[in-house]
Amino acid sequence: MDDNITIRPAVPDELSAVAELRWQWILENEGVPVAEHEDFVRHFVTWARQNASSHRCMVMVRDKVIIGMAWLAVLPRVPSPHALQRASGDLQCVYVIPGERDSGLGGRLIEALLAHARELGLERVTVHSSPRAIPAYTRHGFQPSPRLLHAHVTRTTSCP
Repeated sequence: MDDNITIRPAVPDELSAVAELRWQWILENEGVPVAEHEDFVRHFVTWARQNASSHRCMVMVRDKVIIGMAWLAVLPRVPSPHALQRASGDLQCVYVIPGERDSGLGGRLIEALLAHARELGLERVTVHSSPRAIPAYTRHGFQPSPRLLHAHVTRTTSCP
């Protein structure tokens, strides 16, 4: 294990660096973005600050440089007679810079986020994965579920 790696919650001053990682993820996985780089970073930082209560960012840092990130979206759930306070999570945007991949660091990031989810008392954590990352998630306890369904909802008309 690499002792000069730290995984911890991101602090507000690091959100621009986290936005850069998200930008790189988009370039690697989806091609050329529609937004301009500077506009995206500015919007991302604002969004992250506005959504800090529902979206928790963990960063992986080596020698003061952020080399990875992962987000946990926390969603309150409808109360039940068995649990008045309920929540679940969605693991989002796990990213490790290319030069640091395939050495177990992504798994450490996943484990740190799952530990945080346990601390928050979440019932479950879901993830929408790329095919390449499925083995990493399954190694860390994620399993396919025949009961978890999703529908792609696209807007057909513009909103006022």
